[in-house]
Amino acid sequence: MVMTWEPGSDGPLFILAMDHRDSFGKTLFGVEGDEPDADQLAGIKQAKRLIFEGLEVAAAQLPVGRAGVLVDEQYGQDVIDKIPRDEDGVVLAVPIEASGQEWFTFQWASQWLEHIDQIRPDFAKVLVRDNPDFPIGAREQQFDLLADVTEKLGDLGVPMLYELLVPATEAQLDSVGGDAYRYDRDLRPGLVERVIADNQRHGVAPAIWKVEGLETVEAARLVAAQVRAGDPHADLIVLGRDAPQERLYHWLEVASEVPEFVGFAIGRSIWEDAIREHNENHDDEAARKAIAQRYLDCVARWKA
Repeated sequence: MVMTWEPGSDGPLFILAMDHRDSFGKTLFGVEGDEPDADQLAGIKQAKRLIFEGLEVAAAQLPVGRAGVLVDEQYGQDVIDKIPRDEDGVVLAVPIEASGQEWFTFQWASQWLEHIDQIRPDFAKVLVRDNPDFPIGAREQQFDLLADVTEKLGDLGVPMLYELLVPATEAQLDSVGGDAYRYDRDLRPGLVERVIADNQRHGVAPAIWKVEGLETVEAARLVAAQVRAGDPHADLIVLGRDAPQERLYHWLEVASEVPEFVGFAIGRSIWEDAIREHNENHDDEAARKAIAQRYLDCVARWKA
């Protein structure tokens, strides 16, 4: 069942992202080569269930908006199966890209659409790394693939959630003296605007753009204006990028001042520490409470 509810500035969507796969196993459970043994696999699946249970605790306390979860089939099928498919439940998004790839690649090869058709999530998510200065041939191939995804998801009636990362090229980073913060502040907003415009020219049309946090309201408005120039009904949400707490909160406050931004999708900043601690103390209730509190702390930074 695909929802008819749509997020907005007066009804934001707060997604807890836990579709991490390769990095999740490697960082938290010592998995090598994305091939967990039986104990590691059990631990990963339990961790994803705990993260969702923390979200359930928090969702009951939301002062505004809707809770959402972005979770993968590979390790989070238990979570997907648990989510009620109704108008009032947690909003479900699932990824269709393979984990840890430089360019967009399908998780399930030619069967990706069958997986989406079977699950019928509220959103199908693509993760894309792009930059206007990346090789043009590879970019064109990626645009063509994403345009095809747009068409097929449209036929199925499942909206696309497009997660865009714009990593710096060596030359771009050199131009700001190797300062990653200056790249984020001074260069990245314009690059994001250009990448979005390039996608739009190739027929890529997500319902929601999930973008890295922006340092100023002016930068957020610049990006939002390009999104709406391509589709007056498209929205944006801000992602966390595992940023330090103070900077993450700043990104949330900035985004919440721009009406086209309708929420967030944050992952590791909310649950990574809690899962690390759970791996040591095996205290399920403490993990749930910690995850719920950190999620609600992020919600509290969203200005109504």
